[in-house]
Amino acid sequence: MSTIIKITRSRGRPAKDQAEYAEIYDRLVNDGVALLTEKGFASTKIDEVVKKSGVPKGSFYAYFDSKEAFGLKLIDHYAQYFVLKLDKCYGNTHRTPLERISDFMQEAREGMARFDFRRGCLVGNLGQEMAVLPGAYRQRLIDVFSEWQAKTEACLRSAQEAGEIDREIDCANKAEAFWIGWEGAILRAKLSRSAGPIDRYSKDFLDGLKPRSSI
Repeated sequence: MSTIIKITRSRGRPAKDQAEYAEIYDRLVNDGVALLTEKGFASTKIDEVVKKSGVPKGSFYAYFDSKEAFGLKLIDHYAQYFVLKLDKCYGNTHRTPLERISDFMQEAREGMARFDFRRGCLVGNLGQEMAVLPGAYRQRLIDVFSEWQAKTEACLRSAQEAGEIDREIDCANKAEAFWIGWEGAILRAKLSRSAGPIDRYSKDFLDGLKPRSSI
């Protein structure tokens, strides 16, 4: 009696197709972030994204249902990237807490300089466009800023415990103020195409944290 062997094909995309799909998806997201950090959401057209990525426009909708869905994915992607950047700087135990905050600002400054100060912060850019953005973006942007503030607050508390900053400072309020001012400095740096606004803000912020006895 012969044995019948039944071959079951695995469902889903073949590995080669999956790799290609992921590669094109990543390209669209990365190029989308680059365009939005420079031009903003309203001024960036899908035609520009697919042209930069080398993807047919019709294929774009195999990955994203709409420009709104694409924008939300870009926010998530950028927020994740930025959290890794913050964790890298704030988590460096070889540096004091204030040095970690300074390192973050310096790294961001160098990042803007690499692109001739043409690119800003995607989350900050979108916040300025809120009047013309889909309503779903508002809470997502607020949540992103809240996460960044919480990480900065924790670093400031560490600085307080280490005696680097004044004991009377409200770290939660100071962390919120940092991000309000930082986004303004990034905007001015992009506007002036120079590091001046970032340097001035960085110095003023750090100087304002020093214990009164050291001033």
